[in-house]
Amino acid sequence: MTAPDLIGFLAATLTTASFVPQAWLTFRTKDVSGISLGMYSVFTAGVALWLAYGWLISAWPVVVANSITLALAASILVMKLRYSGR
Repeated sequence: MTAPDLIGFLAATLTTASFVPQAWLTFRTKDVSGISLGMYSVFTAGVALWLAYGWLISAWPVVVANSITLALAASILVMKLRYSGR
């Protein structure tokens, strides 16, 4: 593994891991009052585009990180849509 790939995977790990506490808290409490629907909608779309970009240029740290981040962000977005009416 090259140094740039190692740095990319480390950066990806840290930024992706930053979503875990929010996703876990939201799963546990079902409290989505502090989550912006607009922000998470745009963010999730942006992550999906980063994933596509990484795939197209074969940048595997970008693909792996954004695959996981997309799953977490989309989960939070779905919970926001599902639990907002409560």
